[in-house]
Amino acid sequence: MRRLLSTLLTTLALPLAAPAAHADEAAASAMLDEMAGNAGRLRVFLQAMPKGGDLHNHLGGSVYAEDFLKVAAAKGMCADAGITRIVAGPCPEDLQIGRMAEKDPFTYARLIDAISTRGFQKGIGPALVSGHNQFFSSFRKFGPAAEGEDARWLADAFASAGRNNLVYVELMHNPDSTIPFMLSAPDGPLDAEGIAAAYKRDLPAAQALVAPAMAEVDKEEAFAKKRLSCGAKAADPGCDVAMNYIYSAMRGLPPQVVWRSMLAGFVLADKDPRFVGVNIVMPEDDPVALRDYDLHMAMFRFLEAKYPKVKVTMHAGELALGLVPPKDLEDHIGKAVASGARRIGHGVDIAYEVNAPETLARMAREGVAVEINLTSNAVILGVEGGVHPLHLYRSMGVPVMLSTDDEGVLRSDMTNEHVRAVQQQGLHYADLKELARNSLEYSFAPGASLWAGRRYGDAVAPCAADFAAASCKAFLVKNEKAMLQARLEMNFDRFERSLDRFKNKNGAAGD
Repeated sequence: MRRLLSTLLTTLALPLAAPAAHADEAAASAMLDEMAGNAGRLRVFLQAMPKGGDLHNHLGGSVYAEDFLKVAAAKGMCADAGITRIVAGPCPEDLQIGRMAEKDPFTYARLIDAISTRGFQKGIGPALVSGHNQFFSSFRKFGPAAEGEDARWLADAFASAGRNNLVYVELMHNPDSTIPFMLSAPDGPLDAEGIAAAYKRDLPAAQALVAPAMAEVDKEEAFAKKRLSCGAKAADPGCDVAMNYIYSAMRGLPPQVVWRSMLAGFVLADKDPRFVGVNIVMPEDDPVALRDYDLHMAMFRFLEAKYPKVKVTMHAGELALGLVPPKDLEDHIGKAVASGARRIGHGVDIAYEVNAPETLARMAREGVAVEINLTSNAVILGVEGGVHPLHLYRSMGVPVMLSTDDEGVLRSDMTNEHVRAVQQQGLHYADLKELARNSLEYSFAPGASLWAGRRYGDAVAPCAADFAAASCKAFLVKNEKAMLQARLEMNFDRFERSLDRFKNKNGAAGD
């Protein structure tokens, strides 16, 4: 599933000139503008529109509540008496999830609401619960059903990506076999001066994690491939999606635990090419995360020096005025960039940073991209529409791309992120196309880019004349990133040549 060489080379047999602008791009742009006010037709168009990569996608949050409940029912699990979470059985018959699904659909619906953010997207969640608290508390509520099911969720992640016409995903995923190392961290404090000693102490145990973790992911991918019928005539479209992984450090835990989670990620990413980077997750407004933010940055700087080939993306600026005091909005993004982040996840509070102009200029200059999560920011932070910084970043030359964050808990998908981008952010077809290209250009996929100097439409010399040229094929075979980019361009070409399917009976795209 990760290598699409045969698919790409088959497609390359079709004639396609290298320049990125096609004669039908203007027609696609006009069609999207006509559809912008018609939600149904817009969804149909954007569902089919090619998309690049999803670079900010948590495996644990990608699962819909209904899928957790199916697994829970099969395991004989129950709802608690308050219908607020999944718990282990046995239990009275009326709390058995399997029975509830068949005999008591209204209570079953209450349980779905309890373990997801259903309703919060439209402002109809419970008035006494914020979207922020509902979102982050959901993970504890469905946790028992999630245990041991990563292979199933991985298959679902591939399927969702294929259904939404993505070609690439960087999935945040920590193999279960690495968790005991993290949780067995010693008690006691850890400060920046103690990081070197902690590294010497913990490195042998971290290195011992690599082989079991790689074997675990091998099994998960094999299960997903079988579940999606990859290689068969009726293979799921997700089989054609390339996927790599991002390991996540856990910022809301004691310093020794955070350190071990980060070390495990760097060591694994250094050895397993499927793990292309390290991130840091959990609520940024958590008191421990706020207290230890500078310490976490010091950990990143130390490990980046030890493992210079490992790339870093950080959740930073997932904060909003009112969620935390203004002083906590002053510098997280700037510090993340200064500590080696090549991408920023969320970046919502950039306008409140004291050195925002300098940070934005540096991000633009160094190509530090922002993973934009529109549904997530609306539900969790209440930031949407004109308040969202998407246009601020673009106006300052900072590259951005759309991503899903936790599509299952948030009740969204990548196409919905594009719908929001059009209807709430006023983006046009050319903008969406640029963001899709950004998602591959600024991905951590290995190899060189298809584009010379990051100028879209200006292909590197081997592919300048024709993607089907022998020189280009040889280049693509050696460079996964360029291969994915070429596939996206060919997908755009096919899409823009088949616009008639979106016209209504009168030959128009709008109402």
